Amino acid sequence: MGGPSSRVLLRPLAADDESDFLAAVANSRRLHRPWVSPPCDGARFATLLDARQGPTGLGFVLRTADSGALAGYLELTQIVRGMFQSAYLGYYAFEGHQGRGLMREGLLLLARRAFGPMKLHRMEANVQPGNVASIALVKTCGFRKEGYSPKYLKIRGRWCDHERWALLAR
Repeated sequence: MGGPSSRVLLRPLAADDESDFLAAVANSRRLHRPWVSPPCDGARFATLLDARQGPTGLGFVLRTADSGALAGYLELTQIVRGMFQSAYLGYYAFEGHQGRGLMREGLLLLARRAFGPMKLHRMEANVQPGNVASIALVKTCGFRKEGYSPKYLKIRGRWCDHERWALLAR
């Protein structure tokens, strides 16, 4: 899964991330379309923050180690314990930080946390087939394509097909 990162810091999403987060979202509209719709105002950020405080959902900000700039966001949702020990993975980079390998480093840090202290067995990422950068990210992090789900998630008001990618604890 890769060694420790020196370029990024991964930490839980917190209330004091709001202004940086909303500014990064506003600056990243073209990058995110049509793939994701991150929170774009204080009320939606508060809803995200509340929903990603556990135990079934956790949100993380990815910041650059040198400047502390907000580079991306990652989340584990639908965390299921018991015999399943699994979670869904969501993520997006912010404008100016994409294509530099920062999200890869952040995702590998999250995988170490998920499969280490959290003791998960599986992370599943569902990616729209046309999202070439996102597919490249999961591939380089060791995810394996498991299938195709027609009209799997409703994004921006329409049902979108997705490829299912999974990473298992080793």
